Amino acid sequence: MALEEQCSAPPRWQAISVTHVEFPEGDLTGKLLAYISLLPVAILVGFVTLIVFKRELHTISFFTGVLLNEGVNWLLKHILREPRPCAGAHTTVYAEYGMPSNHSQLIWFFVVYFFLFLYLRMHQTNNARCVDLLWRHVLSIILLGIASSVSYSRVYLLYHTWSQVFYGAVTGSTMAIFWFFFTQEVLTPLFPKIAAWPISEYFLVRDTSLIPNILWFEYTVTRSEARNRQRKLGTKLQ
Repeated sequence: MALEEQCSAPPRWQAISVTHVEFPEGDLTGKLLAYISLLPVAILVGFVTLIVFKRELHTISFFTGVLLNEGVNWLLKHILREPRPCAGAHTTVYAEYGMPSNHSQLIWFFVVYFFLFLYLRMHQTNNARCVDLLWRHVLSIILLGIASSVSYSRVYLLYHTWSQVFYGAVTGSTMAIFWFFFTQEVLTPLFPKIAAWPISEYFLVRDTSLIPNILWFEYTVTRSEARNRQRKLGTKLQ
């Protein structure tokens, strides 16, 4: 259905509870896409959770890039001032302007940055075994599908036009490339010094950029420490 036809005969909208994301009433595809469009919010929540519990400098830098990307989106919207399609179709819209799409820009920033991290940074620190390459390819395909779904959902739900979504994706991807190489070339060499600051030590902020596989490292260290403590406890009980 053409955009003009959808605007001239708008459907009845139903909102997802709390979030105010609306989808056509009775449209299961629209309901699914409405939930998919909430993925950028889930990403932001995930970042905050990781920072609170991990306190790792690269994660903090990644999240800083996300916030910078959001600032660029706000600036572009207020410079271009392009309205959303079907003005007044939705009861709750957090931003008046639609160019570029905020959701599209955020999700593509996240996905492109993750691509670069998987294939450039991890490639430098790990042996590129077949299994490693396979899971990277599979994860990349999944992320690409998620980004495309989020972008499509914004058009389907009449929050944005195709051009607004496209330029959001281009802007987010460009910002991701810039921020990744800025982090790699400028910030990463400073991480050891930042981690040694008294305030960083007080808040347990750490730098794990030189550890190839942080998941495996944490697992082996935790397992070793647990065995040592269990051994000491067994010795005391004898």
